[in-house]
Amino acid sequence: MNHGPTDPTGSPILAPAPWHEVRESKLRVTAVRTFLTAPQGCPYLIVRVETNEPGLYGLGCASDPQRTRAIRTIVDDYLGPLLLGRDPRDIEDIHRLLLNSAYWRGGSLGGNALAGIDVALWDIKAKAAGLPLYDLLGGRARHAATAYTHVSGSDPDEIAGLVQSARDSGFEHVRVQVALPGADAYGTHPGDAAQAAAIANRQVPWDGEAYLRIVPKTLIAVRDRVGDDVELLHDAHERLTPAQARQFIGAVEPARLFFLEDVLSPEDSGHFPHLRAAGTVPLAMGELFSDPTQYLELITSRSIDYARIRIPTLGGLTPARKLAAVCEMFGVRLAPHGPGDVSPVGRAATVALDVNAPSFGIQEAAEYTDATQEMFPGTISAQQGALYPVEAPGLGVDFDEAVARRHPPTAPLEHDRWALLRNRDGSAQRP
Repeated sequence: MNHGPTDPTGSPILAPAPWHEVRESKLRVTAVRTFLTAPQGCPYLIVRVETNEPGLYGLGCASDPQRTRAIRTIVDDYLGPLLLGRDPRDIEDIHRLLLNSAYWRGGSLGGNALAGIDVALWDIKAKAAGLPLYDLLGGRARHAATAYTHVSGSDPDEIAGLVQSARDSGFEHVRVQVALPGADAYGTHPGDAAQAAAIANRQVPWDGEAYLRIVPKTLIAVRDRVGDDVELLHDAHERLTPAQARQFIGAVEPARLFFLEDVLSPEDSGHFPHLRAAGTVPLAMGELFSDPTQYLELITSRSIDYARIRIPTLGGLTPARKLAAVCEMFGVRLAPHGPGDVSPVGRAATVALDVNAPSFGIQEAAEYTDATQEMFPGTISAQQGALYPVEAPGLGVDFDEAVARRHPPTAPLEHDRWALLRNRDGSAQRP
């Protein structure tokens, strides 16, 4: 006969903690629920962890636009059941057990699934303590998280005008993306409906040679027009070869970038130590990393200046805050990923870390639609170029299920096509 602890269904807890009955408080997880919605156009996967204390629940973001439904299955069928009956305050133990449970550890799917639960547990812990999440992490190290916004265009005068508009709205840091005639260029807006359709159908190729010819001189021209009182950033989005990356760094030096993001793909990250000789442009890397250990060689060799972390993909706050401490020890700054496909729940968790971590550098801040802000009461939006945490227990962001039902997710392959990029010769190109 089993005399061990059981979950709310009466089934034995698969991996109970040896200290399960030690605490006087018997706070337990009673349910793990997932919600798939798309108020931003891209799918969000929201995880809600419920407890036996009335009204006490936590929210997490497990969003990955390309494989959202697979991640939902991992949460619903594997990780969620392991959580039932556990004390939600045992975050370290739960995180390690859930990470180990698949045996083949790592990968973005498992990372996002784990992050959805992990952040929800931190939300519960902070709510139970009556503290904003950043206070639970150790308190503030800064008033707010300095943020950057995005602009794009093809003409230096056009781009300079957009940069100035962003500057007038309070942003001192602006990411600039440059359109390429007849070629796909990451982060730019199509010129007309025909071009938009061609890009959506992946009929527009990538052209690395055109990128090297056009983008550096355009960024330099934008710098000449906007002056030195605004910081410019640029995202190569992992599309360059190591040889092209060295050329680009040397050519773009006069633009005085705040940083150059993802100039190489993760598969080519071993080349980063050699890029230092190509110029002095600060380098940012890592938004595709799904395991904190992928950063270690780049950080400890001081081959990058900014770690581009994505809390959902890394497995949550538990590993991200440890990585932040490693960055602090080696003088590398955090530059967390914050596009529109990270939900307001994910942003709130990231901002809590931003204002707490001494190693924080800059935060990406995409704009949310009105529908997204309605769905997530307490959504953190940029104010004068900065993100401020909500002064409420936990994440400070809630989730309206009724609004979510009005915004069903897109078809599973709709966002996969975004990554189906080819070169001019027809070969596959990393997106």
